[in-house]
Amino acid sequence: MKKLCKILKKKDVGSIGIGAMIVFIAMVLVAGIAASVLISTSTNLEMQALKTGRETIDDVASGIKVEGVEGYQSSDLLTKMAIEVASRSGSPDVDLGQAVVEISDSSNKYVLRYDSSDGACAAATAVDGDLFAVGNFGDSDDFDLIVLQDADSSCSTSTPIINYGDHVVIAITTSDVFSSNSGISPRTDVSGMVIVEEGAPGIIGFTTPSSYTDATMELQ
Repeated sequence: MKKLCKILKKKDVGSIGIGAMIVFIAMVLVAGIAASVLISTSTNLEMQALKTGRETIDDVASGIKVEGVEGYQSSDLLTKMAIEVASRSGSPDVDLGQAVVEISDSSNKYVLRYDSSDGACAAATAVDGDLFAVGNFGDSDDFDLIVLQDADSSCSTSTPIINYGDHVVIAITTSDVFSSNSGISPRTDVSGMVIVEEGAPGIIGFTTPSSYTDATMELQ
């Protein structure tokens, strides 16, 4: 009888040991799976954070800025507009050939693109004197470019690329764009953006004077 009890006790101990081992192995497997999921999630979050950081830096520290807007009036209507732009500090090269200009007079909104067929950049590099005397000022759906400063000659007709230190005018014939009124009338709220491929856009926003007393005027 005593021998039988000892045998039973030994069997119970063996069963408990096997059960504990199974539970231990299961815990290790579950912990391993959980750890792999956490590592994968943290890796994805890190990659997403890096991507978001790069895109945020591109949006904040790159793009173009509007340094001023001037206008030319004829018959008490704003018929031409010159938007001076430059790249932001630290910004990579900006291709104005891919830029889009959105402009609105609070009643209508127009979208303009660069047209290289006009020979804009090449024809405008020799500007000296009257800015609005330049022939190329775009048409109803295109804008032209007038180079004011470009030390490395990066802005050409086929590749209108600007970098830090370059100053370029986006030339718009508002009498063609706002053809229904043959231009922009006094006391008109004008807004818009110069949108480039990458980075912050240039902001346009001004109200035309109550009366046009001079041929040219500073609008923004």
